[in-house]
Amino acid sequence: MRILFIASNRIGDAVLSTGILAGLMERYPGAEFWIACGPLAKPVFVHAPGVTRIIEMPKEKRGGHWVKLLKAVAFRRFIAVVDLRGSATAWLTFARKRHILKPDHELHRVEHNAGVVGMSPPPDPRVWPGDQARRHAREIIPEGMRVLAIGPTAAWLYKMWPVGRFAELASRLLAPGAPLEGAYLLVTGGPGEQELCQPVLDVVPPERRIDLVGAGIDETAAAFERISLYVGNDSGLMHLAAAAGAPTIGLFGPTADAIYSPWGPKSVTVRVPRSLDQLRQDEGENFVFSGKNFMEDLDVETVEKAARDLLAKLGR
Repeated sequence: MRILFIASNRIGDAVLSTGILAGLMERYPGAEFWIACGPLAKPVFVHAPGVTRIIEMPKEKRGGHWVKLLKAVAFRRFIAVVDLRGSATAWLTFARKRHILKPDHELHRVEHNAGVVGMSPPPDPRVWPGDQARRHAREIIPEGMRVLAIGPTAAWLYKMWPVGRFAELASRLLAPGAPLEGAYLLVTGGPGEQELCQPVLDVVPPERRIDLVGAGIDETAAAFERISLYVGNDSGLMHLAAAAGAPTIGLFGPTADAIYSPWGPKSVTVRVPRSLDQLRQDEGENFVFSGKNFMEDLDVETVEKAARDLLAKLGR
């Protein structure tokens, strides 16, 4: 049995699809899974059980990446094709069943994905970091160590809360008498973002820092499985933290938290004071091109309260 699973190019969307991938593994025990995704999303699936092939699809002109995929699957038979990008590929593939994502701008992406394959309730996203990454995570975060993780970056500038406020938040949560007094501070970000993240790292002395800026998806996910709290912008790393089971606070402004909030019972969304609809109404439909960072409307006190409330609720 072979199943073709066409996932996203983006890390966040790829992570949000891992729940139904795991559900399909249970539905079709012993099946081989072929994953088609972008290069950035590939590490999300590398160690997933049952995955025997990953077809990378870097975007090419005139849809060349879709041609590449069709060549890879030509003359192969699949018991099912799951296409979470809503392309025509599923109809051009030999398959018994076809599950194709259709546009929906109201459902959370996890619920939307689950509906494509008829799973209710929606299975939670998860991570598969691999044994080596988990061994390394145990070395840098031993059992019992409390860790506050901060993700101050994002793929888009206007989704980013000012880095100085992340630093202030970390100072408050790690201060004497605070919920995470004396905890270690983990800072994460993408390659080349070290300078941007440095003000947050500087909140604690070097011996209490865990610097994962530029680290791979496997290493980061394994570390997230062991942290006390994650706070970050709307990003792939935020979804990775939630999927790893970490208490997660996602910060939102100009993007749709109704669709992309962190998923899970230990996840909380904190928005700027205005809803997305209010921003559109007040600033115009094209407000995202105004050059203003609406994340600046979110104060430290609001995020700190959300963090304290979540930690208290979880008994951390």
